[in-house]
Amino acid sequence: MDLGLQGRRALVTGAGKGIGRSTVRALHALGVRVVAVSRTQADLDTLVRECPGVESVCVDLACWEDTERALGRVGPVDLLVNNAGVALLQPFLEVTKEACDRSFDVNLRAVIQVSQIVSQGLIARGAPGAIVNVSSQASQRALTNHSVYCSTKGALDMLTKAMALELGPHKIRVNAVNPTVVMTPMGQANWSDPQKANAVLNRIPLGKFAEVEHVVDAILFLLSDRSGMTTGSTMPVDGGFLAT
Repeated sequence: MDLGLQGRRALVTGAGKGIGRSTVRALHALGVRVVAVSRTQADLDTLVRECPGVESVCVDLACWEDTERALGRVGPVDLLVNNAGVALLQPFLEVTKEACDRSFDVNLRAVIQVSQIVSQGLIARGAPGAIVNVSSQASQRALTNHSVYCSTKGALDMLTKAMALELGPHKIRVNAVNPTVVMTPMGQANWSDPQKANAVLNRIPLGKFAEVEHVVDAILFLLSDRSGMTTGSTMPVDGGFLAT
């Protein structure tokens, strides 16, 4: 299927590792000009060597002022993937202010700021656009020790709908993907304990966790004109977890 993305310019946050890095690779392979954003310069350096032509921006999205300076001059962007996120897991009774602040700064506030920058550029140009927010099954199901993470992703789902409502008249579509556990290196490390993994696997009808490609394919579809009538949606990539 030709997604018709060639020649467009995309910005991907959290591009250094995992889903973000794989999204950059896939977009680059499709002929998309990509701006890769990460807070780790070493990850960006290896990504640029792997995908020549990718532009890199190193910034910690938790800092509003640094983000404004770094992304305020990136130029026209047609497609945005808000993938950057943190998962600071703590029992509810031990949740710290620092975990709350960092989680909401990166998982929610940064999405607002980056999306504002990209959307304002699209509107000024009179150009259509597409935004995909990487959410989680944790937005809709409570998970032990994930109270702050679940809260940020629940807020992200509603932000997605609110953005779709207000940006739709400007021909900017906004959707979210909601994966289950994804087998990135981090996912493999965090879910290697069979007891912990089985507690979730037993609630997934397909009986397995997601591979990175499953999530990337959903992102590409939502960025493309093939989903031209889809906005304000939250697309599960969860093997049926949310159906149970």
